[in-house]
Amino acid sequence: MTTSSSAPSIATASEPASVASWGDLLGRRHGWCAVALTGGVALHAINVHIVTTILPSVVGDIGGLAYYAWNVTLFVVTSIIGSTLTGKLLSRLGARSAYLLSLAVFGAGAMLCAGATSMGWMLAGRAVQGIGGGLLASLGYALIPLVFEQRLWSRAIALVSGMWGISTLLGPAVGGLFAAGGHWRLAFFALLPLLLLQAALVVGQLGPRRVRAQSDVHQAMPLGRILLLALSVLLVALAAQTEQTWAAAACVLGGAVLGLWVARIDLRSRISLLPRDGYRLSRVMGCAFACISLLVLASCVEIFVPYFLQTLHGFAPLGAGYATAAMAGGWSVGSLAGSGRSASAAARMIRLGPWLMLLGLVALALLLPSLLPTRLLASAALVDVLMVLALAVTGLGIGIGWPHLVARAMQAARPGEENLTSAAITTVQLYAMAIGAALAGLIANQAGLGLSGGQEEEGARQAAWVLFAAFALAPAMATVLTRRLVAHGE
Repeated sequence: MTTSSSAPSIATASEPASVASWGDLLGRRHGWCAVALTGGVALHAINVHIVTTILPSVVGDIGGLAYYAWNVTLFVVTSIIGSTLTGKLLSRLGARSAYLLSLAVFGAGAMLCAGATSMGWMLAGRAVQGIGGGLLASLGYALIPLVFEQRLWSRAIALVSGMWGISTLLGPAVGGLFAAGGHWRLAFFALLPLLLLQAALVVGQLGPRRVRAQSDVHQAMPLGRILLLALSVLLVALAAQTEQTWAAAACVLGGAVLGLWVARIDLRSRISLLPRDGYRLSRVMGCAFACISLLVLASCVEIFVPYFLQTLHGFAPLGAGYATAAMAGGWSVGSLAGSGRSASAAARMIRLGPWLMLLGLVALALLLPSLLPTRLLASAALVDVLMVLALAVTGLGIGIGWPHLVARAMQAARPGEENLTSAAITTVQLYAMAIGAALAGLIANQAGLGLSGGQEEEGARQAAWVLFAAFALAPAMATVLTRRLVAHGE
């Protein structure tokens, strides 16, 4: 972190003095603490993929198909709220108590979902789970600079990010097992033993002797801005459910105006959601936040990949789920393999990442709707392999530079804003994810998804190429920002 009293500009970004190995992080001194730190993120991520897998069974049992997507929307929106509470809870309760409270809220939400007899009940449980999940995801980042020395940050960030790839392997399998047996409620109960094990690790590893105290202990919580931020996401999400184009445009415009209004208020307030440098592209933090937002937003096309694979290429549901997992797997492999590099190597990865993501999305825009001439492709099996490879490359593109983008944002924090900056990373990530999911639904619907009268396949084909081509613009813009970030940081 910076030690000067003024905020660093892009030209003054610092790098760790030495590169730590995985043994330094996972050895006897830090190993169990690293597990305690990342276990909550793993719980949150596994739950996301379990719920995605069992939702068709849930709807078949308790109804509420019209509100299917809101299981994701409400979860992400309340995750944003939870992530913004992290700094306050750390300041008031300390690391161990804040973590245990987060686990309790997450577990309470899981129990509500397990006992749901109606979709309204299920959505209430998902909202509670989202608050706990947002806290757990944010704590995974927020505690890194409080527990580890700076040279370990890149490795620790990569480990946190890698939990999402691991969850992609476990979540669909666990959810599919219970859904196939007609016992989807047990999928929520299955989280409880893991939750209790995580609580035991937290009690043993995150005491006051291990976690450094905070300097911004009197920070208040801007509740009004948090709620406005959540409302902006809900407005954009609502646009996908409107039939009139003017109504959809009004919802998107309203969401954008609310988001800009929150930023304007935040810049003028003594207590802020994001550090002020996070809004300025001329600063390391602002440029890193913008890159993170664009890459996360582009990754939200993943939501529709299983549908396109099943509708256009005849994949079975389980096969489509695991093919889609190639994107998260690429993200995790990129994060784990790309962490702990030298400053020059990190700069190359930051610049290369958006280009790889752009390549993957363009390939998917051509492969999913079968726009390439058939003479170029020898067989359907080759097309399947190329699609999975394109998904992996897309995930790899966001993964290889992720630890270094996050680390640069952390290192750019002003003295006293370390905790705020760490929590803001998750807030930015979740907000970009929520907006990306809402925009993906809107673009897909407007492009023809859901056409009836025997036109379902043609509607899916149109939606596939429009959606992936449109979202390829996000990494294209990120290539410009990363070049600027790296050039001024050298």
